[in-house]
Amino acid sequence: MSHDLKSHLADLMRVALQSVAPAEADTTIHIERPKQAAHGDFSCNLAMQLARSLKRNPRQLAELLLSELPPSPWVSKAEIAGAGFINFHLPPTAKIQVVRDVLEQVEDFGRSTSGGRRKVLVEFVSANPTGPLHVGHGRGAAYGGSLCKLLAFAGWDVTSEYYVNDAGRQMDILALSTWLRYLELCSGKATPSLFPPNAYQGDYVRAMASQLLTAHGERYRRTASDVLAGTPGLPGAERTDAEAAQQREAQLDALIVNAKHLLGEEWQYVHDFVLTEQLADCRGDLEESGVHFDVWFSEQSLFATGMVARCVERLEKGGHLYVQDGARWFRSTTFGDEKDRVIQRDNGFYTYFASDIAYHLNKYERGFQRIINVWGADHHGYIPRVKGAVSALGLDPEVLEVALVQFAVLYRSGCKASMSTRSGDFVTLRTLRAEVGNDACRFFYVLRKSDQHLDFDLDLAKSQSNDNPVYYVQYAHARVRSLLALWAGEPQVLAGADLDPLGSARELALAARLGEFPEVVEAAADDLAPHLIAFYLRDLAAEFHSHYNAERILVADPAIRDARIALAAAVGQVIRNGMAILGVSCPESM
Repeated sequence: MSHDLKSHLADLMRVALQSVAPAEADTTIHIERPKQAAHGDFSCNLAMQLARSLKRNPRQLAELLLSELPPSPWVSKAEIAGAGFINFHLPPTAKIQVVRDVLEQVEDFGRSTSGGRRKVLVEFVSANPTGPLHVGHGRGAAYGGSLCKLLAFAGWDVTSEYYVNDAGRQMDILALSTWLRYLELCSGKATPSLFPPNAYQGDYVRAMASQLLTAHGERYRRTASDVLAGTPGLPGAERTDAEAAQQREAQLDALIVNAKHLLGEEWQYVHDFVLTEQLADCRGDLEESGVHFDVWFSEQSLFATGMVARCVERLEKGGHLYVQDGARWFRSTTFGDEKDRVIQRDNGFYTYFASDIAYHLNKYERGFQRIINVWGADHHGYIPRVKGAVSALGLDPEVLEVALVQFAVLYRSGCKASMSTRSGDFVTLRTLRAEVGNDACRFFYVLRKSDQHLDFDLDLAKSQSNDNPVYYVQYAHARVRSLLALWAGEPQVLAGADLDPLGSARELALAARLGEFPEVVEAAADDLAPHLIAFYLRDLAAEFHSHYNAERILVADPAIRDARIALAAAVGQVIRNGMAILGVSCPESM
């Protein structure tokens, strides 16, 4: 009803506008909720909006508009405030109508058609499949999963996608790390000189090595001298930190070259084995978290289908590439990037940027009207070069949107936990879920705007107190279910209950909060901001707890009792609708 009321008020204002200034009749009319309840239920700034073009004092213009405003049974009073706002006060019957709307529309209450069933692709997580997902990845997963549900609720035709980086150096490093651990198992002892400190260190690498040995025995065993042949040694103490890091990476690359040479065609098996294992682990972890993907898109497929080569050729024909020092460069600075970027090295190998451009071309060619990338905040500088490449391909860069997500930092007993994938010293998403549960994970991850820093307080997430926001919202829902059980009536009759007994300040405030839900959904979808749903649910729960503690609901008078139960049932339904968007459950009892 809130949307209908806003439309109705806008129609009233348009009638007044046509009378006062017919030439401005097509002006967009904004109806908003005032921040303070004393300023009415809705407010319109049309007078201030048109004051300059009409060369009139905004307050005087507001008086003219108000004098031409048609009467309406849904408006008890309209008045001028401040510099020229027109504030509308609604009668109780108009405010309470939302309760009936909720109980009639149930899980559809709050749904929007603003998306128009247009196709939108949301790509998120897309972490390199080089180890278990950690707490940092979890925030991107929760945000992306909630965003997909939010956009679908707002009327979009949503496709969720995970981009699998299965063609790059990091996968080679993981395959090498697993093979070196396998060689340790074959020899029966650890050989630190053989295993570089910057390889992947986690126990999951040892587990995959053990699987290789169990399945294939010593088939892939090679001598340590052959493995290390021609590789640079570890850096000495005289090296600077930058020089030492560069030498360690050079050693790693040399070990990969040797491994590929020594294993020959069997290198691909080792590579595909670790990829399959880590992707299966990642997929299972996400599914258990309630995050589902419609498409798992392979980076390798871009090379196998010739998409990368075709994309580079298209950039070449457009005059956007040049050759320098044997490498091919994209003129990224032409499109606002800080420097030009290599897309093909002097050895003929394409860079990650080249496959990324091809991936975006593929997205456009699949016919999406809106393309949303969810990236870590450290990718902020990557946006202009990707949008530049899209423009260079002759595509509309406005179709592409990037939502940035700061990594969450986990605190346990006040201490920060490390999350480095290569070192193996990190807290996995699976471990976090085991400790606090899926619901706390999903809700806590969206408690802040995605590009804001988030400290994940593990102790708070596990607490059963009103300070724990997910517990607070779920407890409100459980209270509603308890009331309905004690009432023991047929829930379907509540939609037809007489709502006239509802009229107290708390009841009207709670009804007004229910009416905000469709507006919050649209605003959240427009801004790609699921956190607005979490904020709303927390406020709705607070309103309900306050009402529950202040007024007895199951009173003797059946008319009052049924009306109050209907209001409570509407609150429970809206909580369920909002929590479903966030991927959080609503327990029947707590």
